[in-house]
Amino acid sequence: MSEAKAVTIRLWDLPVRLFHWAVVVLIFGLWATHAFGKMDVHIKLGLALLFLVVFRVVWGFLGSDTARFTSFVKGPAGIAAYLRSGRSADGGPVVGHNPLGALSVLGLIGLMAVQVGLGLFATDTDAIYSGPLNYWVDAELAEKLTDLHELGFKLIELMVVVHLGAIIFYAVKKKERLVPPMVTGKKTYDEPVAQPKSAPWWRLLLALVLAGTATWWVAQGGHFVPPPPMPAGLEDYG
Repeated sequence: MSEAKAVTIRLWDLPVRLFHWAVVVLIFGLWATHAFGKMDVHIKLGLALLFLVVFRVVWGFLGSDTARFTSFVKGPAGIAAYLRSGRSADGGPVVGHNPLGALSVLGLIGLMAVQVGLGLFATDTDAIYSGPLNYWVDAELAEKLTDLHELGFKLIELMVVVHLGAIIFYAVKKKERLVPPMVTGKKTYDEPVAQPKSAPWWRLLLALVLAGTATWWVAQGGHFVPPPPMPAGLEDYG
């Protein structure tokens, strides 16, 4: 198609882009703090990841057009159409995550949600550092959840490798660069496409408040009001 018909749109909103790159930084930070035994920092980064995951789930319902799950999560027909032609089921270009990319997004968000959830109940080998909800479970269950937490991170590492492989595949085989739009928010199409609608500011504020409240509640050990301190001398019997 002619260059004159090319159009540049604002594809990704700022919250989606910040979420994406914050997750990149946090995953590396979580790996490093675990590898070097900085478990106090590891727990704080885990709570930061919890905030991001909750925010992204909420933003998947309240956010801009391309951020919403309903815009990119497709059924078998949509996936089949994309595999056949590289286009959406209605024959138009794919704007936002393609149906295969959607599976990767859901997989990563789901895996991170499970991983963070397990970490809330986990404990380290010496039982010095524990997740904020660890006291909800007994020692035997905490040990099992800790083992699953460690396995979960290996799965996340695998998903990251798959994600990077997909980026390279699209860049080499399809000549489509996925990284720049996630930095600038903009993408150029060779044919007219509609500009995705942005979400109003109050939805962003609501998503931030909900994610912040959930994270704060977890950080408080699952209490809206912190429990009173245990009397001196009774700690060993709690």
